This record gives sequence, C-alpha cells and structure tokens, in this order.
Amino acid sequence: MTKAEGIIFRALSGFYDVEADDGNVIRCRARGKFRRDGLSPLVGDHVVVGVGPDGSGTVQEILPRINEFIRPPVANVSCMVIFASLVNPITDPFLIDRMAAVAEDRNCEPVICINKADLHPGDALYDLYTKAGFRTIRTSAVTGLGIEELREAIAGKIVAFTGNSGVGKSSVLNALEPGFTLKVGEVSEKLGRGRHTTRHVELFTLSCGAKIADTPGFAAFDTELMDLNDKTALQHTFREFAPYYGKCRFADCAHVKERGCAVLEAVEAGEIAKSRHASYIRLYEQASAYKAWEKK
Repeated sequence: MTKAEGIIFRALSGFYDVEADDGNVIRCRARGKFRRDGLSPLVGDHVVVGVGPDGSGTVQEILPRINEFIRPPVANVSCMVIFASLVNPITDPFLIDRMAAVAEDRNCEPVICINKADLHPGDALYDLYTKAGFRTIRTSAVTGLGIEELREAIAGKIVAFTGNSGVGKSSVLNALEPGFTLKVGEVSEKLGRGRHTTRHVELFTLSCGAKIADTPGFAAFDTELMDLNDKTALQHTFREFAPYYGKCRFADCAHVKERGCAVLEAVEAGEIAKSRHASYIRLYEQASAYKAWEKK
C-alpha cells in the first residue's frame, strides 16, 4: 500500500473522493477509528490516504482544519462571499452583518458582493462595508461589472457563497464560470432528484483555481444553523471594534450601554456605523438569551 496526500472534493454515502496532489482521483472509505473517535471526514479536508494495488483508498489521517461548518458539512473554507442587493430583493444589512460575524468567528475571510449593480449601485452599502474594513465588490452578471475582481478575490481558495434567496448567486457563478450550474445540475441528475441531496457535498473547481462548496441546487450556506452563542467573544467578530479594545472604562465592557465605553464613543463620533453596532447589539442579545445546556 502506498500513501498520498490530497483534498476531499466529494462525499456521498460513505465514500470520499480525494483529489491527490498529483491530480489523480482516489475513491476512499474512512478508517473505522474516525467513527470511534466521533470524527467524520468532511469535504474540504486535507487528508492522508492509503492506496491499495487496485487503486482504492482509505482515509487514514485528517490534517488540521482551519474551520468546519455544519450545512453543508465542509471544512477549510477560507473565503465566504456574502451576496446582497438593493433591488429584487432588498437585503437587510443585519443579514450581511450576521453572516460576516459567522465568517469572522470561523477564521474565514468575508467578501461583500453587492450584486445587481446594473439596477442599483448600492453606494450606501458599498461605503458602509468598505469603511468597516471589508473587501466590497459591486457585481452584475448582466454587464460583467466586478466579475474579474471577484474572480481575483476567490482565486485558489475554498469558497462559500451565501446570501438571501433571489440575490443572484447562481447568475454570478455562471458569469464566473459559464456552464457552472449545468455542471452542478448534471451531478444532481445522476444522483436522482431529491435523493441524497442533503448528504451530498462537492467542491467544484473553477478555472481560476477557486473551489466552490456546493450541494446540488444549493449554493448558499445555511447561517441559521451556525452558532454565535458566546457573547464575550462576539465583539471580536466585528473588526472595526478592534482599535478600541482595552480603552473602555471597564475591562469587561460589553459595548452595549456602559458608561465610558470606547466603542460607543466611536459610534457617536461616526467612526463605527450605527447600523453595524445595532447588529452587534441584536446578536449580543440573542447570545445572552442562549443557555449553555441547550447545546448539549
């Protein structure tokens, strides 16, 4: 038996397809020890596999992850593209802030994509998130605006696309890679409509080297299932708060309504956007209502 390293790009019904570093694809089962240890290989995992004489493989080791997600189950996502629009539909900034906080919490770089910019340029959103320190890109699948910039932003990374329904994720994917949704659709047809779709996850590689995490017909991460339940850590998911850490009157300042809070002073001075701070308070209140036993 020989050994190889690679990345799991597809998982289905107990099989893992691994793209080895030499470009070969190895179909693998996982060692029983993972089940005993309560650890499951995930799409996106960098792994060491043992390869038998017949070419079949066994996942022997899962290399350290930078993060993992629940739905879809995928690991090592280094970039989350958060889609928004100001027309058909109009995106609530709180949804952007929540997804950005989830990404920051998982050591994943958020990129804000203001789509349908041919219909509405979204200047206010662009200024808001640029000032907050996020890479923000205006895109249009119709005119091609921002497509090259987005392609450069995701090149060579494992990427998740997310955003509210109808915001145009699939159209942008097709603009990035013509025929992308056809390729996804072919996989869905092979599996059978509705069969395994919640369990099947695949990374689709674009010509720029980006690997898009996708399940058939589903290009968005379900952030409703992602935890932001540690209220003390939540402040670290709002990057524009960072310059004010340690400057508050109280060491355990929650940055909600405390006297002498440097973050609140920055909000009043216009250094931090009021809408961003309002989203922080909303998430903080949700986290405060969370009981530790609920996760057990």
